[in-house]
Amino acid sequence: MKPSIALVGDYSAEVIAHRAIPRALELANGDAGAAVGWTWVHTRELRDPARDLANYSAVWVVPRSPYENMAGVLDAIRWARETKRPLLGSCGGFQHLVIEFARNRAGIAAADHAETNPDGPALVVEPLACSLVEQTSALRFTAGSRLREIYGCDATTEGYHCRYGVNPLYRAQLERAGLKFTAFDETGEIRGAELPAGEHPFFIGTLFQSERRALKGEVPPLARALVQAAGAFA
Repeated sequence: MKPSIALVGDYSAEVIAHRAIPRALELANGDAGAAVGWTWVHTRELRDPARDLANYSAVWVVPRSPYENMAGVLDAIRWARETKRPLLGSCGGFQHLVIEFARNRAGIAAADHAETNPDGPALVVEPLACSLVEQTSALRFTAGSRLREIYGCDATTEGYHCRYGVNPLYRAQLERAGLKFTAFDETGEIRGAELPAGEHPFFIGTLFQSERRALKGEVPPLARALVQAAGAFA
C-alpha cells in the first residue's frame, strides 16, 4: 500500500484550515523525509468506509461542520478506530471522534452534537461557554500522553475556529470507556483526546487547529506525526 491520507470533510477554499492542511502535509513530508500522498474525500462519498477508504493508510477528519453526511463521518471514524488506521480529528473532527466513541464504546447510544441536534437527550458536544472563533489560547498536555510526546513540550499555544466542545458531564463515562483527555486550556477545559498507544497506534483529536501553523511556514507537529504514522501503517 502506498502511504496516503484521506482528508474526510466537505472542502471549501474559504475555510482557513482547508487551505492550511495541504501545506501542512507538504511541510510534514519534507521534515520527515516522507512521500505520503493525500486526497480530499467529500462526506457525501462515504457509504461504506471499508470500501471507500480501504486504499488509505490514515484518515484526517478535517474541520468545518456540520458535515453534509454526519453518519458517514462517524462510520469512517469507527472504521479507523477498529481497524487501527491512524486517525486525526481536528476541530469538528475531534467533536465527532468523541461522539463516535461515546456511542460505540462508552454506551451513550444517544450521544449527539448540539450543532445538529440541539434538543438531543445526550449532548456530548455542547456550545462552548466562550466562542473560540479565530482565537488563540495556551494549552498544556498531560505528562506521558501522545500529544506531549508529539509536541515535545508540556505547553504550547494554538489557534481555533470553533463554537462547540466536550460536555464535561460525560467526561467520567468517556474516560471509563478508555478515552484519555490529554490537552487542556488554562482553565482546565478539554482541548484534546487520544487512545493509548497500546490500544491504537494513532487515534488523536484536538479542538485546536494545529494545521494553521503551516500558513506561517511552520511544520505542524501533528501533521508530521500523522505522516509518519501513515507511512508506518503502509
